[in-house]
Amino acid sequence: MENILALLIVGAIAGWLSSLIMKSKGLSLGGYLVLGILGAIVGGFLFSLLQLHASGLIGSIVAATVGSMVLIWAVKAIWKKA
Repeated sequence: MENILALLIVGAIAGWLSSLIMKSKGLSLGGYLVLGILGAIVGGFLFSLLQLHASGLIGSIVAATVGSMVLIWAVKAIWKKA
């Protein structure tokens, strides 16, 4: 139960931070959660490819934020082409 709560908190923070950094607007709390959780998956994958280690709460937030930023960038790039 604690892991799920931590995942939700990290996801919400990462989604919110990445939307601020990437100047993406219009997300609700649920949107931040989804963005952050998906970003955690992408960020974890990218960090493992680069052999970077994100440990602890701050490391998890950083990795999830980076992953969320990549997702926002990809969505914006795809929507511009469509």
